[in-house]
Amino acid sequence: MDLVLLCVFLPLVTVAWGQYGDYYYGPYNYGDNDEWVNVYRQGFNFQCPHGQVIVAVRSVFSKKEGSDRLWNYACMPAAQSLGEPTECWWEEINRAGTEWYQTCSNNGLVAGFQSQYFPSVLDREWQFYCCRYSRRCPYSCWLTTEYPGHYGEDMDMMMYTYDHYIRGATTTFSAVDRDRQWKFIVCRMTEYDCPFQNV
Repeated sequence: MDLVLLCVFLPLVTVAWGQYGDYYYGPYNYGDNDEWVNVYRQGFNFQCPHGQVIVAVRSVFSKKEGSDRLWNYACMPAAQSLGEPTECWWEEINRAGTEWYQTCSNNGLVAGFQSQYFPSVLDREWQFYCCRYSRRCPYSCWLTTEYPGHYGEDMDMMMYTYDHYIRGATTTFSAVDRDRQWKFIVCRMTEYDCPFQNV
């Protein structure tokens, strides 16, 4: 009987794997030789190539370097069903030393980060680089777990599913540890234009 079930289900598993097997990201290419996009206590500006979005964020913390972090990002092309980006922009600045919550306006997806270090507060201000794809709308949004798991730890956040996109983040800031924890806002996007937009 087990052999009969195996013969019935094996072709189904094979077909499902063929349909969905390439819907997972990875391995990630963080750029040339996995170098960091910044040096400690310096600003940086990172943008994905046109038509690509952020799919992974990596960071290491150093207390002796001004309680700052090195950062690196990986990009992947957005799904073909979204088409080409119709506009891209920098969002408002999120101030150093404060907690904040921000999504890309106008239904945009995160395609880059800009940051400046402030030694007076041992923290960074941040901006998202966002791109809108026609009039596609987000749905089924959720927050990731906290990255890093504890203040001062290394951080490695990866998107494992191809049709999920980073739309923003919420962060908490520890005045004691002088570090941030991030929860990324992740959404799916409609495959059709929709009549509404967020602000």
